Amino acid sequence: MTVPKIPESVLVMIHTAALEVLIIERADRPGFWQSVTGSKDLLDEPLDLTAIREVAEETGIEIGGVRVPRSALLDWQHAIEYEIYPTWQHRYAPGVTRNTEHWFSVTVPRDIEITLAPREHTAYLWLPYAQAAARCFSASNREALLQLPARSGIMQL
Repeated sequence: MTVPKIPESVLVMIHTAALEVLIIERADRPGFWQSVTGSKDLLDEPLDLTAIREVAEETGIEIGGVRVPRSALLDWQHAIEYEIYPTWQHRYAPGVTRNTEHWFSVTVPRDIEITLAPREHTAYLWLPYAQAAARCFSASNREALLQLPARSGIMQL
């Protein structure tokens, strides 16, 4: 029996100091590009640990390791609520139709190795943040990426 997903998740935008953003293509929806996303595993799982776990699971990037210190993860202290796409409602308990998503970003070296979870994602791209935003299927992911320069504290030249 599959345990229903918790309707509280994270969106983690992985980017370089030059604001190049890593986006990944969903395995179950070719052409659907996105940042790292994922739900809490436990109701009391801290959101920053959800973000760290999801980044590791989906990209192989270890936050808190040698190349990406824990301080590179930024909690935007921002959340949105959205309607769960009908395609994915079966993953949640009956009657659950909305999800709360918390936004994070993490700065990584451009040459960091990416190891995708093949059951979840099939390809990845590094793009300037505005181009990455244009490629994402989710309106909230696009909005978050467009806020990246201001929220990350990295100024464009």
